[in-house]
Amino acid sequence: MSVKVQMYSTAVCPYCVRAEQLLKSKGVAEIEKIRIDLEPESRERMMQRTGRRTVPQIYIGETHVGGYDELVALERAGKLDPLLAGG
Repeated sequence: MSVKVQMYSTAVCPYCVRAEQLLKSKGVAEIEKIRIDLEPESRERMMQRTGRRTVPQIYIGETHVGGYDELVALERAGKLDPLLAGG
């Protein structure tokens, strides 16, 4: 996996943990986590970038996947693997 994965998260977010588990099960070795609970300016950046206030907010490459529900929907539709492969 060469595609970059970024995830905006907080320390106490069960959906962030589930999203990370799903991504790791798909072979993602590294997830760049941006902790919005530790860096208030990161929360502002996330809201401007995604238009959303909730975590997780996941980017695979340049694609904004959304949150955990959207990540699972991609997996169920068979579209997560190609996205992680960079396609």
